[in-house]
Amino acid sequence: MRKTFFIAALLLSGFFLASVGSPSQIISTKETATTVASDTLTWKLLGQIKYVKKPSADYPEGVMFPVVNSTLKAKNKKQITMSGFIIPIDNKNYALSKNVFASCFFCGQAGPETIMGIKFKNPNMKLKTDQYVTLTGTFRYNDSDVDDWIYHVENAVITKGN
Repeated sequence: MRKTFFIAALLLSGFFLASVGSPSQIISTKETATTVASDTLTWKLLGQIKYVKKPSADYPEGVMFPVVNSTLKAKNKKQITMSGFIIPIDNKNYALSKNVFASCFFCGQAGPETIMGIKFKNPNMKLKTDQYVTLTGTFRYNDSDVDDWIYHVENAVITKGN
């Protein structure tokens, strides 16, 4: 009797969990409207980048310049949605990273394509290191200034994770 009860309870709980689904599978009407209005970038797409060595004024021996793919070029100056970890740069500036701070670009664990500079619509934001957020803003890429981020999100607003 106990064995039958245990199996029945296990099956019922399995059906219950399957019917509820995970929170990431549940999409509200508000989120659907945001998704339709903007493109969603992924770290995989941002990682599809090549580099070419060219001389520059500051680096006459040559430096690696990014060659941004055509898909990303088409998203330039358009509204996008992107998720990642907050990395503080200083007291006022932040970056969005594919990885947490301990494994981010600055620590040598990843390349410069795994981080994006952020300019918030509200510049007085106070965020925590490794806070996972989803941003909506204007995408911009940089393929000419080696002293700047390759990718940027401007006029950024946190839509999840604040």
